[in-house]
Amino acid sequence: MYKVEVELKNETGLHARPASVFVKEASGYSSEIFVIKDEKTYNGKSIMGILSMGAGKGDKIILQADGEDEKEAVEALKSLIENNFGE
Repeated sequence: MYKVEVELKNETGLHARPASVFVKEASGYSSEIFVIKDEKTYNGKSIMGILSMGAGKGDKIILQADGEDEKEAVEALKSLIENNFGE
C-alpha cells in the first residue's frame, strides 16, 4: 500500500471536469485506488464516488493505492492535482 496527502488548489476542487479527469487517470492503473477525505474512503475509479465526496478548494485528501503499480498511480494522481488538472 502506498499513500500520500495532497491539498486541492484548483478553484472547483474535485467536481465535474476535474473529477472525470481524475477517474480517467485512476482507471488506467491496475491497483485499487482510494481517496480518503474526513476519514471516509471513496473509490478513486468511480465518478459517482469522487463527486459524492464533495471535495473543494483547500480540502486535504489522501490518495491511496494498493497493487503492483500503486506508487506510480498515486504519484500520477498527485501530479494531476498539483497541476490543477491541466486547467
